[in-house]
Amino acid sequence: MITGAKLLENNQNINDNIDMKTRVIALVDCDSFFVSCEQAEKPELKNTPTCVVSGPNGCVVSRSREAKEMGIKMGMPLFMAKKEFPTANYICSNHARYHEYSKRVMSCLTDYSPDIEIVSVDEAYIDLTGTEKLFKKNYIEIVKEIRKVILEKTDIPVSIGLSHSKILAKLASDKAKKTGGIFKIGKRDIESVLSKTEIEEICGIGRANALTLKRNGILLASELVAKDDIWLRSLLGINGIELRHELLGECVSKVNSKADPPKSIQNTSVIGEGTFSDDLLTIKMEISKHLHGACSKLRYYNGKCKTVGLILKTKDFAVLYDKRVLVKPTDFELTLQKSINEMLPNMYRKGVLYRATGVVLEGLSYGGEQLYIFSTEEDEKARNLSQCIDNIEKRFGKNKIRTGF
Repeated sequence: MITGAKLLENNQNINDNIDMKTRVIALVDCDSFFVSCEQAEKPELKNTPTCVVSGPNGCVVSRSREAKEMGIKMGMPLFMAKKEFPTANYICSNHARYHEYSKRVMSCLTDYSPDIEIVSVDEAYIDLTGTEKLFKKNYIEIVKEIRKVILEKTDIPVSIGLSHSKILAKLASDKAKKTGGIFKIGKRDIESVLSKTEIEEICGIGRANALTLKRNGILLASELVAKDDIWLRSLLGINGIELRHELLGECVSKVNSKADPPKSIQNTSVIGEGTFSDDLLTIKMEISKHLHGACSKLRYYNGKCKTVGLILKTKDFAVLYDKRVLVKPTDFELTLQKSINEMLPNMYRKGVLYRATGVVLEGLSYGGEQLYIFSTEEDEKARNLSQCIDNIEKRFGKNKIRTGF
């Protein structure tokens, strides 16, 4: 296996001589990801109708193949699913677990290319252009190996679509889920595949654009690419032109391994295992957990926030929200906790049952930090303590240390 700096150097040398329009891109998509993570933790759940739900009073957010075949629908309320399909397994979601499995899956991809774009917790594009020469295998053999390695190392099954652009790779991955886990759309396959692909199946075409295209007689992807750039630009703007060329197998949007930092950070979840609560201590602990998670993410991107917001959601789905603008930007949860403590008494009411809490960080800035004339020794202590907290979690895992309130 070729890894590390040598892979990066060799891949770059090859890619420098290849036109962007002839890329080879794969989309790796984890199958029924939340359920697959639970089955990896509890093998006895494999080959059984299993659903992950958002909480005891929530809805179905992930289904195993057996659950789909049974007739359980995505988004189905839990009480209805249990009534109609009582023999299925229902498990409350555990997003911390899913993020850990996601990291393991994405780590496997780094052995095959340095050009990886993670688009969600269960999906990533990988640019494999030129790797045939590195691994002395054709691209189908390479993606078969990737799929096998991910399953062996993480116990997570994946589907992989292979083509020459992101949109075609996404379309191929959707088809791979029904054709054994791997699907390739080569140059010779494009015309045939697009003639059988409805507009709604194309990633990047929303409901509004789909309706616009249909009103203009465009029902299939093949009919879209048959139009010229001028016509598409007048209807959909520059995105229409890019979409057409991506569908023709030209890599307009390259795989971007450098993710842009977030414009805001929100950390929310239901309380505990999804139970309702009016206990102030429980709610404070939940808020503290969310604040810590949001600040950890902010520090990961070397950012600071200027505004902190607090969210409380009641049992009846009412959403309460307040925010505070800080004197100076920070990434330290103990500083932000002071603002949270000011807001909470005005939002919380004893006797009201709350279903979820959350924290929002806004006004984010990255990189250079403005120097303040009143910066103190306390600021330096905050930086050191934040670094200490992050180091402990890197070594021992998330939530091994918590801040007070």
